[in-house]
Amino acid sequence: MHVRVTFVAAARSSTLLAERFEDDRPLDQAGWDEVQRAARELVPLAAAELRYCSPTPRSRATGDALGYAPLVQLALRDCDMGRWRGFTLGEAMAREPSAVDAWLADPRSTPHGGESLHGFISRVGGWLETRPVNDGSRVVAVAEPSVVRAALVYALRAQPSAYWNIDVRPLSTVTLAGHDGRWNLRLEPEAR
Repeated sequence: MHVRVTFVAAARSSTLLAERFEDDRPLDQAGWDEVQRAARELVPLAAAELRYCSPTPRSRATGDALGYAPLVQLALRDCDMGRWRGFTLGEAMAREPSAVDAWLADPRSTPHGGESLHGFISRVGGWLETRPVNDGSRVVAVAEPSVVRAALVYALRAQPSAYWNIDVRPLSTVTLAGHDGRWNLRLEPEAR
């Protein structure tokens, strides 16, 4: 028995360089435009038996705009960045360069007073492991790109440092199939 979990990265609420830790801004106009352009390919995912989203305004709005009517899951929230919440990486680096270096180098460090990268990946993995398993059941989850990255690192049993090598674009999708700690990355042919 296995479950298929398709993650949809939320549409953007800011440009990449202006992205803030635990950004809770709603979709910007570019984000709404992206959703409209991607809707034809993403709306069919609404047929999933279970539909979830992270608690951020942009994840909820993305899911609603695609017709998913998703249920908010607190476990799909972004990494708790402690006192860096609301900063860009550049702003955190300007204020605390050695702390940022430590955080980037050690997945168990928490110089910001929040959650470690390791803890974040484990939390998202715990959510993945607790999805109901009915053979072939389908789940869709709209989440921040960081959550999608964490899910991939967990599912592939990669080293936490692999998190920094995964680029998740707004409205991209990835499907994981499996259960009980045995997950496979499933790449689908492009819709035509």
